[in-house]
Amino acid sequence: MSSISQQIANELAVRSQQVQAAIALLDDGATVPFIARYRKEATGGLDDTQLRTLAQRLSYLRELNDRRDVILASIREQEKLTPELESAILATQSKTELEDLYLPYKPKRRTKGQIAIEAGLEPLADLLLADPARDPEQEATAYLNADAGFADSKAVLEGARFILMERFAEDAALLKKVRDYLWQQAEITSNVAPGKEQEGAKYRDYFSFSEALKKIPSHRALALFRGRNEGILQLKLNPDPEQEDPKARSYGEQLIATHIGFVAADRPADAWLTQTIQWTWRIKLLLHMETELFGSVRERAEADAIGIFASNLNDLLMAAPAGAKTTMGLDPGVRTGIKVAVVDSTGKVLGTNTVFPFQPQNQVDKAMRTLAGMCQQHKVELIAIGNGTYSRETDKLVSDMLKANSAIKVNKVIVNEAGASVYSASELAAQEFPELDVALRGAVSIARRLQDPLAELVKIEPKSIGVGQYQHDVSQAQLAHSLDAVVEDCVNAVGVDVNTASVALLARVAGLNKTLAQNIVAHRDASGRFLTRKQLLDVARMGPKSFEQAAGFLRIMDGAQPLDKSAVHPEAYAVVEKIAQASGKAVEQLIGDSSFLKQLDPAAYTDEKFGEPTIRDIIAELDKPGRDPRPEFKTATFKDGVDTLKDLRPGMTLEGVVSNVAAFGAFVDIGVHQDGLVHVSALSNTFVSDPREVVKAGDIVKVKVLEVDEARKRISLTMRLDDEVHSAPAKAATAGVGKGKSAASQGKKKPAAKASQPVGNSAMGSAFAEAFAKAKK
Repeated sequence: MSSISQQIANELAVRSQQVQAAIALLDDGATVPFIARYRKEATGGLDDTQLRTLAQRLSYLRELNDRRDVILASIREQEKLTPELESAILATQSKTELEDLYLPYKPKRRTKGQIAIEAGLEPLADLLLADPARDPEQEATAYLNADAGFADSKAVLEGARFILMERFAEDAALLKKVRDYLWQQAEITSNVAPGKEQEGAKYRDYFSFSEALKKIPSHRALALFRGRNEGILQLKLNPDPEQEDPKARSYGEQLIATHIGFVAADRPADAWLTQTIQWTWRIKLLLHMETELFGSVRERAEADAIGIFASNLNDLLMAAPAGAKTTMGLDPGVRTGIKVAVVDSTGKVLGTNTVFPFQPQNQVDKAMRTLAGMCQQHKVELIAIGNGTYSRETDKLVSDMLKANSAIKVNKVIVNEAGASVYSASELAAQEFPELDVALRGAVSIARRLQDPLAELVKIEPKSIGVGQYQHDVSQAQLAHSLDAVVEDCVNAVGVDVNTASVALLARVAGLNKTLAQNIVAHRDASGRFLTRKQLLDVARMGPKSFEQAAGFLRIMDGAQPLDKSAVHPEAYAVVEKIAQASGKAVEQLIGDSSFLKQLDPAAYTDEKFGEPTIRDIIAELDKPGRDPRPEFKTATFKDGVDTLKDLRPGMTLEGVVSNVAAFGAFVDIGVHQDGLVHVSALSNTFVSDPREVVKAGDIVKVKVLEVDEARKRISLTMRLDDEVHSAPAKAATAGVGKGKSAASQGKKKPAAKASQPVGNSAMGSAFAEAFAKAKK
């Protein structure tokens, strides 16, 4: 344990004692949000990001140690464990290197090399390797063994060759040299599969493409792998990209020769050994390394894609809530009509309806009367309009209704409805609204997500929210784990009102699960609202451990204990009472008294259990109890008359909402049913390596239209509002292609990849654009 904690401490640049304390808490069942918030003294203030990384590395290193023990036991059982090998196995901190060391001893099916060894040919292989001056044909005659399948010299020498090939291919030190070389120098190349040009037109940017293995960005790597999986692209590893002649000797062969100390000198066995090295490289190492390194590239690309998705999800969940206001939700539709739902300030459904202002019914006047009547009847304060098909037409309908009814004072907002249909058809929605039509449930969800995005979005499977790139191509287990951690952190950062929260929201609170969440709601329904946090202990299956983990994140508004609405943990109430007694004030008087609280010295209230970090948190919480860390609510204003792609013109300046951020730029909803792309090169006048340095999902931004491709439904945008429209596409094209190389750009004689593209979806490569569009759906 000490070695693991020290290694993690070094990686996180913290003290080993901090890591040891965190590991002990995690092993004891504590959650990351609880440790980050309420155990700062123990961990030295490790935050939730550090703790997530720590937990991930802890799992990896423990798995590594378990595998190490299995491997040592296996080799020891074979009686082949030397002190040097044992030291090497104990020293490695990489699963890949560990498996390399185990490779020669790993039980495997009988190979050609093993058959040759069993036939007694290993001494011949050793002899020719050690002394190339020996004549292979002559020496082979001494090893003829017809019964074992080696009846002539040719068969004997081939058997000896396979012995050496397998030996070289299982040499851990050589594998490391080859792996390091390829990672630094090799390229991944792609070509279109014969006859797939038309079928795979969306991948045409990759029909003749190459890029350095270590530099290819995640979105291009995942596009290549998807193209291969669909049978459109053929991928290969090019180990010698600077080599013009494909028949020339690879540097990989030189690596093997150098490693075994072989230099050709026109000796009798030199030709035989040279061919052995060539076969080792081409048959054994290159194919093996291609599979392994492509796996590494995919793993890295998946990690990047999952990271981007997690960041976008965090931004979306932490978007500003409109607040507890009576809200009308509109789920736009054409033939099926606009689904309407009104919810009160707590999210309770007050009324539903469906109106048909569009073809074929065209009941515009009736729809406006219905909407106006519902607004007046329920005193609606906000109207949330889903951003799906016909959202702008629905937005115009609402505008016309408000103009015709000046007494109705409401604000209308276009709301991202991603995942609403998934929720509508879910078991949770059926339990929540058993009598409500599936279509109307979507309108309810749209209304509620304007009131409180976090509370509503937790009801939807995170990957269905649609703010990722290639989420269907990555490891679903890793994606789910990462996104669940984001949801957990967001929910606990905001806190949950235990008397109004849904089962879905309560289940995301640290220390709770679906069963406990259901029990809390059942207790609430049977016994009425909770008046104190302590009453949570009366809930079925709520034990002391679960209560400890969850209590600080659960809020009770207007309860019997004023501290229950704050993030102060019940275990620390005594500290507040101590402050109150020392000041001669009641606890209620402390809350919100900023001038008094700023004068307090945290050190004066510390004890063996609570140190200064916790005391400072308590004082800050007393100043603004239960404060919401989310930003102030703002809305974007879409330009009137710009409703479809046909309404867009290059040079237009528009306001929009960032709907998604990818590695190559940001997608912006400008109200035309198709998000435009601001390429990373057009986000700022200064260099931007990560788009999230400039924007995040939910941001309201001003953009200029650079180019519109109606045929492919692509919009090129820039946030550099002083850009000249006619010059921007050329600039962005270079950045859009990035460091991937078409054959033409490298002076090769292959057909050039499409490089002269405008900024926008096309800049990232049409393959990814289309795949991403599918993924968003």
